[in-house]
Amino acid sequence: MVAAAKIAKATIVGTHFHQFSPFGISGVVVIAESHVAVHTWPEHGYAAVDIFTCGETLTPEVAAQYLVEKFQARQPSLIELKRGLIPDSKPAKVATAKVTKVAKEVFAYGRPKELQVVS
Repeated sequence: MVAAAKIAKATIVGTHFHQFSPFGISGVVVIAESHVAVHTWPEHGYAAVDIFTCGETLTPEVAAQYLVEKFQARQPSLIELKRGLIPDSKPAKVATAKVTKVAKEVFAYGRPKELQVVS
């Protein structure tokens, strides 16, 4: 997890991991840009990774690909979710949506990203 954060060019602030008995790990790498977290269920061959970032300096996609390879994921699922959107000074209008018969404009704000890696 730390190596994934480093190759993504994240600024590591701290880490905390917990080993469960008899198996499994939950952990977080706190980065200045947000966090990289993992929860594993080895008995089910499953791991969930959350790469939550903001800013323009890191590449979460690189971290995700690194983790897919290191976990030797047979069926990786990468999902990008935009959340925690902070408005730019001038957001870009990307669409107009009808919500309960009322037209609402949809705007794009910044570039926050989250990638979930599931193996």
